[in-house]
Amino acid sequence: MAKARCLVAFAGSGLPGSQDHPHTSKQCLNPDELAEPLTTLPGVGPALAAAAGKLGLSTKGDLLFHFPRRHEDYTSRRRIGELKWGEEATVACRVERVSLKRTRRRNLRLVQAMVRDETGNMQAVWFNQDYLADVLKPGEELFLRGTYDGRANTFRVISHELMRREGAGLHTTGLVPVYPTTEKISVKRLRGWLARVRHLAALLPDPLPARVRAGLGLAARADAVLTMHFPAAPADYRQAERRLIFEELFLMQVGLLARRRHLEKVRRGVRLGPPGALTQAFLEALPFHLTPDQQKVCREISADLGQPAPMQRLLQGDVGSGKTVVAVYAMLRAVEQGCQAVIMAPTEVLAEQHYFNLERMLAGAGRSTPGEGGGMPAREHETPVHEGGGENRGPELRLAFLSSRLKAGERAALLAEIAAGEVDIAVGTHSLIQEGVGFARLGVVVVDEQHLFGVSQRDQLTGRATRRGLTPHVLHMTATPIPRTLALTLYGDLEVSTIRTMPPGRRPVRTWQVGEEKRAGAYRFIRGKLDEGRQCYVVCPLIEESEVLAARAVESEAARLEQDEFRGYRLGILHGQLPPEEKQQIMQRFTAGGIQVLVTTTVVGVGVDVPNATVMMIEEADRFGLAQLHQLRGRVGRGEHESYCLLFGDPKTEPARRRLEAVASTADGFALAELDLEIRGEGQLFGVRQSGLPDLRLAQLSRDRELLYLARRQAAELVAEDPQLSHRENAILRDEIERVFGGTMEWLHKI
Repeated sequence: MAKARCLVAFAGSGLPGSQDHPHTSKQCLNPDELAEPLTTLPGVGPALAAAAGKLGLSTKGDLLFHFPRRHEDYTSRRRIGELKWGEEATVACRVERVSLKRTRRRNLRLVQAMVRDETGNMQAVWFNQDYLADVLKPGEELFLRGTYDGRANTFRVISHELMRREGAGLHTTGLVPVYPTTEKISVKRLRGWLARVRHLAALLPDPLPARVRAGLGLAARADAVLTMHFPAAPADYRQAERRLIFEELFLMQVGLLARRRHLEKVRRGVRLGPPGALTQAFLEALPFHLTPDQQKVCREISADLGQPAPMQRLLQGDVGSGKTVVAVYAMLRAVEQGCQAVIMAPTEVLAEQHYFNLERMLAGAGRSTPGEGGGMPAREHETPVHEGGGENRGPELRLAFLSSRLKAGERAALLAEIAAGEVDIAVGTHSLIQEGVGFARLGVVVVDEQHLFGVSQRDQLTGRATRRGLTPHVLHMTATPIPRTLALTLYGDLEVSTIRTMPPGRRPVRTWQVGEEKRAGAYRFIRGKLDEGRQCYVVCPLIEESEVLAARAVESEAARLEQDEFRGYRLGILHGQLPPEEKQQIMQRFTAGGIQVLVTTTVVGVGVDVPNATVMMIEEADRFGLAQLHQLRGRVGRGEHESYCLLFGDPKTEPARRRLEAVASTADGFALAELDLEIRGEGQLFGVRQSGLPDLRLAQLSRDRELLYLARRQAAELVAEDPQLSHRENAILRDEIERVFGGTMEWLHKI
């Protein structure tokens, strides 16, 4: 059992706010007390403890980290005769009489009380709080907080609590904390509990090394936690909050960077030599020159591939920026060294699109002949990408698409060929690297749309790809531009490369918000484009996050359009409820021009590439997020013809209005990503919790950018000096990182 120790709890410590509250006498503190359940507090039984559990409170220590949403300012106390018009203040007064009044205008109900002190009287008013007419009694003494209207000698009470003077001190002195509550756990009850456990803050271990705290001028954790609850002034609260926000971000960054260093140490990669004839031939055969950004990323990837540690790099770029070419470069680097490569996508529709693109881009490309790339001898393949090909290129590349449509025998045969090394590049979904799928020598894995997966899922993904003690190089790709702050958290364990410039000749998509009064004209415009030989998407929204309801919406809208606005045109439907084989057939027909108008959901938002499709019509666009709208718009403008995006919607909220205006005004995906972070916050930006990352309780990435950058720099310095966190001064930090990462950092105790 931990040994108790006696001290004067905060007496004379200079902590802000401590002088106005009890519990500063000499007490014996037992470290185990932080973990004691709330039922050890006076008056807290099982029912109250269960109600507190809904707030995430189960121990005394939990209370210390249940921070207030705001503080009621009772420092500006005034007498009635001193009040100024429009001033917000606190008044100590006595009730003389009470009445309940109903108003005709807006059906408001007013509780009015005539109150008095030694300097005068006034009328206090509460809106729609009828119960106060029965609760307030003449002669009762209160503290009221509100705004004074000198014209009517009226005090509009703004506090949501009724403060009686006998509760003075805890509830009406200084800056009074206002906490998140439940129906059974009132804010007054929480204040009382905090007053009883506040002395335990002295027991909180401080995970920030003393050198970091001193260098940045940060308070001790115990001081900061206590000040969050009971600040002496708003500036003290801001300083305490800054300290704790830095702690959150610092812990996350140290954990991610230490994890990366650990994986680099324990995982052995497939070290690849310099670029050879195959990649050179591929680059020379391209009908365009790589953009400066593409060239820069290829150099970064090339440096990674030559290292003994496996590459873990995220490639982000706007829709149409040319990420696929870079991915092909990385895969060919593996193939020419006698290794295999894999490209995986989250859906089979996108996987098949990648397969067709690879077939087109690698037509006639040959593998290195023995000795050219310094890898294993080349093999003749039974099924090349294309028969024939360029001269003197050696044996043809072999691509394989692991489709769910394969029959059992076909699948088994293909898996056997992959395991034997007879396939150079395999394409499919994440099933490619699950149990039962083997590779002869897997060198590079490309994972598209990686933002759909969290930290621990990335680790599992790479772990499953490991064969014979070698971990392949992994290139994660996303077409959803990520603000730098979010990249340092969601992908803080990866190196990040960015393609910002667009390939020459890529036309911006003309985007308009379209009101209902212009709908008929919009349909005429679309029909004109169809008559020119172009194609169109009509996207219906996800309704109540239900694929079933979305499917119904697509089917009913397609039936209506076929009978009305697009009568005589060839329509098709595509949604998530269709069988995979039917989805593939529909996309093939649309790509070939057999379908002119595709009525669909957001299933087309990722990876669908039909250059002849030039119009994207989005119904109820105000239901979609910024990233979704930008992704959908990216499905057009991929060919030589001018393209258009029509946003139909009637935004009822300010965020929805801002989203539509932003998409209509700019095609810069990175600018839209920053705005999306500002509007929605990091917690909702991707729609799924990033498994393996600790929650941010105080930090807001859209607000706390500079603190995040500071935390990253400090974490990088610390991990560079002590990658295993084994130094004595980092012992508490090590334990705290294990705790906040929820068990996903157990390797820290195995080094």
